[in-house]
Amino acid sequence: MTDTLATPERPDAPELRGRSWLNTGGAALTLDDLRGKVVVLDFWTFCCVNCLHVLDELRPLEEEFGDVAVVVGVHSPKFEFERDPDALAANCERYDVHHPVLDDPELRTWTAYGAKAWPTLIVLDTHGRIAASMSGEGHRENLRGIIERLAAEGESDGSLRRGPAPTVIEERELQPLRFPSKAVRLNDGRWAVSDAGQHRVVITEADGSTVSEVIGTGQRGWADGEAGEAQFAEPNGIAVLPPEVADECGYDLVVADTANHRLRGIALGHARLLRSRTASVVRSLAGTGRQWMQGEPLASFSGSPLAFSLSTPWDLQYDPVSRQVLITMAGIHQLWAYTPAVVDDNGEFGDTGAIGVIAGTTQEGSVDGPLHDSWWAQPSGITVDGSGSLFVADSETSAIRMVDHERQAVTTLAGAGLFDFGYVDGPLETARFQHPLGITVMTDGRIAVADTYNGAIRIVDPSQDSVVTIATGLNEPSDVQNADPIDGVAQLMVVESGAHRINWISAAPAAEQYIDTGAQETQRPVTDVPADGRLRVDVLFTPPEGHKLDDSYGPATKVSITTTPPEMLLSGGGDSTDLSRTIELDPSIPEGVLHVNARAASCDADPANEFPACHMHQQDWGVPIALADGAPDHLDLSLLG
Repeated sequence: MTDTLATPERPDAPELRGRSWLNTGGAALTLDDLRGKVVVLDFWTFCCVNCLHVLDELRPLEEEFGDVAVVVGVHSPKFEFERDPDALAANCERYDVHHPVLDDPELRTWTAYGAKAWPTLIVLDTHGRIAASMSGEGHRENLRGIIERLAAEGESDGSLRRGPAPTVIEERELQPLRFPSKAVRLNDGRWAVSDAGQHRVVITEADGSTVSEVIGTGQRGWADGEAGEAQFAEPNGIAVLPPEVADECGYDLVVADTANHRLRGIALGHARLLRSRTASVVRSLAGTGRQWMQGEPLASFSGSPLAFSLSTPWDLQYDPVSRQVLITMAGIHQLWAYTPAVVDDNGEFGDTGAIGVIAGTTQEGSVDGPLHDSWWAQPSGITVDGSGSLFVADSETSAIRMVDHERQAVTTLAGAGLFDFGYVDGPLETARFQHPLGITVMTDGRIAVADTYNGAIRIVDPSQDSVVTIATGLNEPSDVQNADPIDGVAQLMVVESGAHRINWISAAPAAEQYIDTGAQETQRPVTDVPADGRLRVDVLFTPPEGHKLDDSYGPATKVSITTTPPEMLLSGGGDSTDLSRTIELDPSIPEGVLHVNARAASCDADPANEFPACHMHQQDWGVPIALADGAPDHLDLSLLG
């Protein structure tokens, strides 16, 4: 249906087309079904941490504007595994997605709307016209203003249709584990499991199935206190402190409370002779509870850890060499470390501890070299060997990477880049993984990897330049840990997240096999650019209503442009404050990927406001391009427009 009110500023939105719909009770929605509502289209993919951030940003808006607006997720997969409809349904449940979701595995709607990055948000007015678009995260307040304005317009012209969103969600019953993420063996032989899908930490007996204790109410939230009162939000990594360190600190475990952007400490309860058992107690150790955003200071091991914002801490590992808890800060593509706080004789923190960055620039990508110059992409698993060298599952680059303790430098052992993945055993240089989340150093020095989207456990042996498979057919394995040997044969404990359980597998040599189903690349629509290689790149940015560009702490804008392969870009690359730039590409290289990173700072424009609210807007685009005759000579990328 064509809207007769369409204008050049607000064109009619393309129809929503895909394979199927979720959270609608089986109904297929059309734009006509949504007419009369302000519609927020969220182009996302469930592997993407920035997309998970946007889900959190949208939740309060869905509650606030539930009678006038509806969020529609358009799932646009990056990895092959994400094209599986069952995997999508499971991950909608995993991340508490309670709005309609269009399954778009062929990127039909993504292409129709011209999306170029995950996440992208496009807002439709009550007449089904495109009223605003933006890429990246951190747009909650701007979205609130847009929804209010469009709802008021619809109220004024009579087009607004009030009422609940067309959503059907099945009731979910509490179960022993739901989408567990990480596990670690306690000093007494039991296991601590992060029950991420139910916002709890579960302590099991040594068998991994008998529940010993549950810590957390099971409701998403944040609260310190005893086990039955405490609340978490999608907890993931857990680090066990050695007994002597735990005695100094007053807590036994450190938990990555991922969606709360905090570290939490758990003092485990224990039995007392002739007296009742003491309760386990949870306390916050680090993080303000707000997600770190560009423009904020990064922690540097000075000041209270509770004063710094974190961003989606995913995995933890205690390092006995440095006596620190190592952190994969997945949300901003860095590695951090936390020095545990010490409790004084009165049971109070006599020392607030320390937290800081140890690797990464916050830029997403794969760049080796000195720690603070390295680029990472959603690191999600970390382990350490006896010398203090670190091994990391860098999930978005499907890579296994190493931090050499002596050289203080990063090396990629296996993996090729942000859009390269697959399932290939053999030499490290050609080996491919698909979004690995878990990793551990085995007792023989080799490295076990939970290759999550391939459903496999793989063994990386740098000394032999090899990767082999020891288990397949697993349902989203998200962690792997050493377990007690059986008859002298090494065993591994696996968190099989999609199957809601922990499992054991043998690491016997007889289990080793070589699998090669091929290397793959993320398939996205290719953008044609002029055959002569001259292209104008425009980053579209309009400050939110009532805001202005802010240069009080330096230039208000920054745009970085590179290509893959690097030699494709002849001129116009690098960093600039200009939002518009002409670049020159090598006409002899017919295709590649154009990488654009843009930032823009804005603040409240009201001069009467002594403490104006400021925001940093940022997005990375990786746009596949191909030189073609007659192609447009400009490329528009919407940061906020």
